[in-house]
Order: sequence, then C-alpha cells, then structure tokens
Amino acid sequence: MGEANVDILCRSSRLLDLDLKRSDFHFDLPQELIAQQPLAQRSDSRLLHMPIQSGELSDRRFRDLPGLLRGGDLLVFNNTRVIPARLFGRKQTGGRVEVMLERLLNEHECIAQLRVSKPLREGGRIQLEDGSELELTGREGSFFRLASRGRGLSELLESLGHMPLPPYIEREDDAQDRERYQTVYARNPGAVAAPTAGLHFDVGVLGELERQGVERAEVTLHVGAGTFQPVRCDDIEEHRMHAEYLEVPEAVCEAVERTRSRGGRVIAVGTTAVRSLETAAADGDLKPFAGDSRIFIYPGYRFRAIDGLITNFHLPESTLLMLVSALAGRERILDAYRHAVEKRYRFFSYGDAMLIL
Repeated sequence: MGEANVDILCRSSRLLDLDLKRSDFHFDLPQELIAQQPLAQRSDSRLLHMPIQSGELSDRRFRDLPGLLRGGDLLVFNNTRVIPARLFGRKQTGGRVEVMLERLLNEHECIAQLRVSKPLREGGRIQLEDGSELELTGREGSFFRLASRGRGLSELLESLGHMPLPPYIEREDDAQDRERYQTVYARNPGAVAAPTAGLHFDVGVLGELERQGVERAEVTLHVGAGTFQPVRCDDIEEHRMHAEYLEVPEAVCEAVERTRSRGGRVIAVGTTAVRSLETAAADGDLKPFAGDSRIFIYPGYRFRAIDGLITNFHLPESTLLMLVSALAGRERILDAYRHAVEKRYRFFSYGDAMLIL
C-alpha cells in the first residue's frame, strides 16, 4: 500500500461530519507547566488514568502502570531511535546556519530544514564546525536536499550533532539529553523527535510488566520534525499531515491476532504506535506494512487496531490532541486536560503521562 492510498483511506473513514474547527481543540496552559527537564527517574512521572468509555479520572504514578493492566494484554512500542539531528555551520559568506535533519536518504544525502538569515541557492555550501561541508542540491517542498562532500552523515551526526529538542524546550541540549530524550528500548536510528510516551518506561517497569504476563511488540516509526508543525487551517479536514516512514512487521500482526483471540487488549505506547498500527489496518485488516504514511486521525475516525493508549499531554490545537480526542471523545479529553492543569501535571515531551483504557 502506498502513501497516497493511506491518505485517501483515512479521509474516507470518517463516520460523522462533525464540522470541527481548530479552535475546538484549544485549552489554556500556563507556561510554567511545560516541562523543561526530565525527572531524575523515568517512572517517577505522574500518570492520569482515564477510562476509555466512562468513569472517573484517577491520579497515579507511572510505576503504577502494571497494576492497571492484566496478563494477556499487549503493549505495542515504537522502537525508533532519535539521531542527534541538529548541526551548526556557516555559509560561504560567513552567515550562521542551523541544519535540522528531517530524513537520511543514504549515507551522504538527507532532507533537512534550514534556519538561516538569507536563503541558500542551489550549489551553495555550508561549512560545519570541523570543516566538513554540506552542499544544497535541491528543494523538496519546504525542505532542502543536502549532500555531504566528505564524511558520511552518520559519522558527522555522531561527532557534531546535537539532540533535536522540541521548540518548546527553551534551553540548549546537554549531555543528559543523549540518554533521556531516548527510550530505553530504542534501537532503529532515524527519528528526529522522540516517541515521548515511551520515555517513562524503565527497566523496573518493563520487568514487572513481563512478570505479570503483559506481552510486548515493536513497530518502527521515524518521527519527523513535522510533528511540531501547527495546524494552520481552521477547518481541520483541510490539514495535510507530513509523511513519516514506518514499519509494522508480520510478528506484530501475529501478536495482535493472538491477543484478540485470548480476549486481551491492544494498548499502543504513544501516538506514533497508534498511527503505525492504524496505517497497517487501513483496509480493515492488520497487515505488514513498510512505507510512508500521512494518516490523520481526528474525531469521527473508527479505530481498527487498538483498544487503549499510553500518551503524554499534547499541545493545544495539535494533531496529537485531535488523535486522543478521536479515541476518548473531545469534551472528555479537554475535561481531563483541565484537570491536569489544575493538578499541576507536567506537559509535553518531558512531562507526565496519561493512560486511556
């Protein structure tokens, strides 16, 4: 299945014409609740449990998660690994350039965003801190195609790259971000943003889940910088998602089928795991998938692959907030977010978590 087919199927699967506007997903968030640093221990984060159909909210800690699941449930993780995707250099004229990789095409070519005072022309070069050079070879929409004229990009990123912290974290990256802006199970390099729901899991929580008989499966979705792009159109149906590469292996499909057959629940760890599974189930049945997806999930969407979700708290008016609203209802989600603000939960990437189940 190709990228275009996924996009069409998602748009044709709306059950209701809800005429939703971007402003319908607004909530007031005090600036001081945006987490700027990770907690000392991953599983010390708070966990807001919201029953998916009805019931009261419950304030807990993330380490309580095993007690909220049961043997035979399946957790689906995104095993992508964040690459140190920010590079700094200068144009041939001396002007400063910030390079934010979006996707590695091969060892010497990439797609990237550029932050620069005056645009580079095709053929223009960026000199990095060690003297290595990147050449601008073309455009792809709002992105630039760059080629390394020397060292391979993986080597350049490892030696010169900075962790690509989100724009709402208002500080420079530091040494701890190399570990903490990464899940403990990350293994497939390619993301330029972390699948943040997974940041709360540590070895202790994973071990307790295993002892309890909760199974796990792994998909891969390389999160792109476009995940932070705002919805600019008032009518949300006019919004077009950025493309992201994902893989759902046969083993995941088999694990989901086994879980269903024994009466267990399929719980996605993060919105990226949701979008991976729902892309692979776009024609009604979950099948192996490898390729780009632009799936956009908002209220009215009928979920095919998941029963629950572990997720962080998301930005107002964002596509991620629209996704969780599709799962549990917009008004219920906004009520839960107002509760989280009142109780001083920490928001966004290094913030607290929510279990919708």
